[in-house]
Amino acid sequence: MHEVSQRGAAAMKHLDLVEVLADSSWDDLHTFLICSRHGSFRRAADAHGQNGATLARKVDRLEGQLGSKLFRRLQTGLVLTEEGVQTLRLVEEMERLSFDVYRRAAQSAAALTGTVRVAVTEGPGTYWILPKLIDFQGHYRQLVVDLRCAMETADVARLEADIAIQFERPTNADLIITKLGRLHIYPFASEHYARTYGLPKSTDDWKNHRIIRQVAPQVDDTVYARVFKMDSFEGVTGMRLNSSTATLYAVERGAGIGLLPSCAIAMGAPLVAVDVGISHHMDFWLTYHPDFRNSQKHMVVVDWLRRIFDPQVYPCFRDQFIHPDDLVPMMREVNQAYGLRGFVATDPS
Repeated sequence: MHEVSQRGAAAMKHLDLVEVLADSSWDDLHTFLICSRHGSFRRAADAHGQNGATLARKVDRLEGQLGSKLFRRLQTGLVLTEEGVQTLRLVEEMERLSFDVYRRAAQSAAALTGTVRVAVTEGPGTYWILPKLIDFQGHYRQLVVDLRCAMETADVARLEADIAIQFERPTNADLIITKLGRLHIYPFASEHYARTYGLPKSTDDWKNHRIIRQVAPQVDDTVYARVFKMDSFEGVTGMRLNSSTATLYAVERGAGIGLLPSCAIAMGAPLVAVDVGISHHMDFWLTYHPDFRNSQKHMVVVDWLRRIFDPQVYPCFRDQFIHPDDLVPMMREVNQAYGLRGFVATDPS
């Protein structure tokens, strides 16, 4: 009788473990898997090109969810606990099943052909969507995403684009419109500018600095007056630019202080946040024609765009403002995968 009750308790514990694992991040589970296979955080990090501290943090998070230790941490490496062994069996089974799902998805992905036209505001298109589009194309080799990055909006109703992401909410009630997230805007200066000229301590100090202003469609020019609390920019405007990329470069090269997305530092731009109590935000709107709901290739792209702007995964897109410095540790993994450092296009000589 006692043996039966023990088997029953073990079965219940197994089911509880399965439920917890089902709710856990696959990224954390995969981290546990590779660490168990390599026997140490350092070896796993070296083999997979990741940071050892990041791997340890993910395992700690998983252990917190499970309420038990998965590894004994020894000087010689990692040793699975009894709970770790049981968890490893389940995670390996999940991995096997995920491979099966991936193979089926890959077969389906290979069958998708044609072109999907996506129009997006220049800055997010260039620095956020494009790096992830390269990864997306690795799965959908026959599907062409025609990405058009510009400050002008595309009229989806007139089929100027199949899918559009823009700051202005479309007014056409016949279109499908979804809020993707919120882009927070903050003043930044280069490190060189800060050392040479200092940074303003209050809005009254703007007269002693140069401001880089972006003037373009979808950028409300009155925002600068509201954010900087100035009636006139005469004598303080260093440059007027119509491009998000040009604005980033001008600020990075020390031409002045400019408004940029709050995630600029978190993405690796060598800038300094200018803290004078001002910020601004704009909402992202995704829109597409209802006829595309029955098109598999279009809905694959729509679902992908929703994922890469998910505020729960990428805190810079949440409705609540998070200071740029605080975004750095929150988005460290994003920076490692899709950051602004290490590429000629974002670091011209």
